Amino acid sequence: MSFITPLVPFAERWIITMIKILFICHGNICRSPMAEYICKKMAADRGVSEELEISSAATSREEIGNGVYPPARRKLNSVGISCDGHRARQVTKADYDHYDYLIVMEQYNIRNLMRIIGSDPEKKVYKLLDFAGSGGDIDDPWYTGDFDTTYREIVEGLEGFFEKAVD
Repeated sequence: MSFITPLVPFAERWIITMIKILFICHGNICRSPMAEYICKKMAADRGVSEELEISSAATSREEIGNGVYPPARRKLNSVGISCDGHRARQVTKADYDHYDYLIVMEQYNIRNLMRIIGSDPEKKVYKLLDFAGSGGDIDDPWYTGDFDTTYREIVEGLEGFFEKAVD
């Protein structure tokens, strides 16, 4: 099982490059780090970790430098996933050039992301649930307090992503 990866010409031969994924939410302390670490676990379970670069970021500056929100950390720990060492950061315009996929959690994130990157001429911006076929939003558990639903929706979106991106 391998990812459909971009082919890049190099010295008269084609090489496969790594797929780079950036998960984005408002503060980078709940949904996007949950998606980042769940995706890393799913990639490891599928034996494709070496083919992916996976990270996360925020559209806002509110939580920069903070770790994962404790209830999100507890949810990840409850399913055997560590998020130790995570520190929130804000997405940058340069991230658009670096990553192949910029995956947000809700429509509100797209609007704020566009304020930072300007536009999406290469069609790299998706909502995570687009990959599950619903195109819906993943509600912010900071407000809902429902980290179980957030976890389930992230897993659903990631399963769709792996299904669509795996050869």
